[in-house]
Amino acid sequence: MEIRNIAEELSKNAYPGRGIVIGRTPDASKAVCAYFIMGRSENSRNRIFVEENDGIRTQAFDESKLEDPSLIIYAPVRVLGNKTIVTNGDQTDTIYELMDKQQTFEQSLRTRKFEPDGPNFTPRISGIMHIEDGDYNFAMSILKSDDGREEGVNRFMYAYSNPCAGVGRFIHTYMHDGNPLPSFEGEPEKVNVLDDIDEYTDLLWKNLNEDNKVSLFVRYIDIKTGKYESRIVNKNK
Repeated sequence: MEIRNIAEELSKNAYPGRGIVIGRTPDASKAVCAYFIMGRSENSRNRIFVEENDGIRTQAFDESKLEDPSLIIYAPVRVLGNKTIVTNGDQTDTIYELMDKQQTFEQSLRTRKFEPDGPNFTPRISGIMHIEDGDYNFAMSILKSDDGREEGVNRFMYAYSNPCAGVGRFIHTYMHDGNPLPSFEGEPEKVNVLDDIDEYTDLLWKNLNEDNKVSLFVRYIDIKTGKYESRIVNKNK
């Protein structure tokens, strides 16, 4: 699979929805995770990312304008021991709680399906990074409707052991803008990542559609030590 330029992939797509990138820096020393949210409605755009414990949570920017919080307020990132979980919904909590009870990433997601927001039936995208004793692997998942059929759910899992340096895997909720919004198709795309967290954060944020982008989170984790640094960018300030 061709390694795509993440800047080009983002800049040519006005509405990929929510997106996750997980990979490894070119110098192979750090695990990379990025998560962004976009919005078309006032309710979706009325959000920011805030830090919480080892992860982040979405929060209404203007509480007076908050309408239905059920699908927009959640913890996208949580840390369970040496595992970092990132998702586009409250399945973050499902994965955290069931893996804490010794179930697997795949088993935990078998209890969930796509979002109940017909006719879009937004896919639930998830990722998990596992770093231990200098070893790094990750997995990604998408749960989506069966070609828009509410009664059918398709669950896809992708696992990556010893991932290549300089490569990320990119999965997002929608192929592009539309009514209804077309769900992501295919396996996570190969994209480039950078060694510098600030440079990569800037690259991602600048190339997300200006009208639709809402928030971006980026984390780099040292594979040897487990220490991490994070960046948050919010359009609402």
